[in-house]
Amino acid sequence: MFTLVAALIFSGSALFALTTIAWMFATCHRKMAAALLFEPIPQEPQVYHIRIRRPRVRRAEHSLHGAAFGA
Repeated sequence: MFTLVAALIFSGSALFALTTIAWMFATCHRKMAAALLFEPIPQEPQVYHIRIRRPRVRRAEHSLHGAAFGA
């Protein structure tokens, strides 16, 4: 009798586990495939070379501009 109950419990839990695995695969198979095909993010940060240009104001234009408003 004990063997029969143990076999039924084992069979029921195995069937429940297989059903759960099949249900998870049926509902999430797209996410699983995307996770398996995902390329890892590179560890080295990208280096951006940015050139900052600041146009210089010539002295003659600056002094004429100041003289026009100062008078």
